[in-house]
Amino acid sequence: MLEVDLLALFLAGLLGGGHCVGMCGGIVTAFSLQLPPTARWPYLLGFNLGRLAGYALIGALLGGLASFALLLQLQALKLSLFILANVLLLLLGLYIAGVNRWLTRVEALGQPLWRRVQPLMRRLLPVRSVWHTPLIGLLWGWIPCGLVYTASLSALASGSASHGAGVMLAFGLGTLPNLLLMGLFARQLQQGLQKPWVRPLCGGLIVAMALWQLYTLLGIYF
Repeated sequence: MLEVDLLALFLAGLLGGGHCVGMCGGIVTAFSLQLPPTARWPYLLGFNLGRLAGYALIGALLGGLASFALLLQLQALKLSLFILANVLLLLLGLYIAGVNRWLTRVEALGQPLWRRVQPLMRRLLPVRSVWHTPLIGLLWGWIPCGLVYTASLSALASGSASHGAGVMLAFGLGTLPNLLLMGLFARQLQQGLQKPWVRPLCGGLIVAMALWQLYTLLGIYF
């Protein structure tokens, strides 16, 4: 049975930290500036728990959608989605390695949905209570992001709601160190990720995982 590599998705979230800083850094900074230093941790935890829940919801919806195809015995569709998910994971590795910039073009596809979600988030800002932060994080999880779109396609290829949620949760946990610690250690984190050898090494690792999954597929069917 074909399974999406959870480790690869975790690493994609973790090693795509530079992209996370660029995409979500402004949001995190805006939130952090509203908070007294002694109150930041509960708020940041709330934001990120909500964001993880949003990712899991996306994964469950897409995985559940794909499960209908499996009920109809559309194995060819699952196979195609698995191949496409790993091709996108390969391209994501190349992006992290600095070889191409395709990810930024993909993000434009989510702008229409984000325009509908953004007004809901604005109603919750400025943050008035720590209990509002999970809902803000849940909405934040829908921000247009090429990393999220790649992980979402992997969730679709997983073929079930529970597996899809697991895929997106693995990806979200990978992004957690970058975004959770950004308000406190953003400068050190960025300096570490910008070392000249980090991105090529990390991107190459993700490319290798995607190629291994495609190679495994060939071994199963050919």
